[in-house]
Amino acid sequence: MSTVKIGIMSFAHMHAHGYATGLKALPGVELAAIYDDDAKRGKAMAAAFGTVFVADLKAFLALDTAGVIITSENARHRAMVEAAAAAGKWILCEKPIAPTVEDAKAIVAACKKAKVGLGTAFPCRYVQPLMAAKAQLDAGALGEVYAVTCTNHGQCPGGWFSDDALSGGGATMDHTVHVADLLRWMLGKEFTKVYCELGNQLHKDTLKTDDLGCVHMEMTGGVQVTHTASWSRPKSFYTWGDVTMDFIGEKGVLTVDAFNQKLTVFDDKLGRGIWAPWGDNPDHGLVADFVAAVRERRDPTITGIDGLRATEVTVAAYRAACSGRMVKV
Repeated sequence: MSTVKIGIMSFAHMHAHGYATGLKALPGVELAAIYDDDAKRGKAMAAAFGTVFVADLKAFLALDTAGVIITSENARHRAMVEAAAAAGKWILCEKPIAPTVEDAKAIVAACKKAKVGLGTAFPCRYVQPLMAAKAQLDAGALGEVYAVTCTNHGQCPGGWFSDDALSGGGATMDHTVHVADLLRWMLGKEFTKVYCELGNQLHKDTLKTDDLGCVHMEMTGGVQVTHTASWSRPKSFYTWGDVTMDFIGEKGVLTVDAFNQKLTVFDDKLGRGIWAPWGDNPDHGLVADFVAAVRERRDPTITGIDGLRATEVTVAAYRAACSGRMVKV
């Protein structure tokens, strides 16, 4: 089996660390290079993961890598995807695939034109409890699903995440795309309407964007969805992930706590408790599928269209919050 060479474009997003670790763990895969417009950060990450740092984007894209993972600021996804596609690279782009629908459509179009595979980084699809819940839904265990209640909470990441010009929005942008993608995947339905109210409840002195979003959505067939997205978890919280879902169906209720495969460990050196996960690593599942897509010259399982659809829902939420009305997706 020949070695697949993958590069990473930017470590602006913290998920880049998980993807780099996943690449290093896969047999027959080489993390060949890192590009970052922040040279200090790029050099540090190259040293940490045992690879080379390339400061020039053209030189990076001229390397014999077969694919790239893009983990830059949201607003820079489009330019990086277009450059990588033009260079013939297979692409895995961090979520949201773009902060605007226009940019998301342009990303999909650029990859289609270049005939390269495009995937969106939604690692929650590789979380074992969510995979098990989808299997139950596919088997008809709940019958018709009438409604779903969801949460996606986390810590405030700060930095560019709280700069709307780079992120496109706050907690609602950051966390709604995950839930929108999961529901499309698990129910096989599309979103039709969205209503949203935004707030800055916990970080008024430090943030100018939303740290809380209460979203009501409707899917085809009349499925009603409520979702709360927030940066409400303190710095000392156990982990970044806190996704829950309750599916209400004609035959019963299915409750999922996505990140509950864990042990609680009290670490006196850290001075706080931590969660030690014992389930499969979703980042590794995502990266393994991307590498397989590169080998097989196909789209990753979670496509660019999936990224576009999730962006459409999230952008609609902000439109609804501005108008005070439910809007069509």
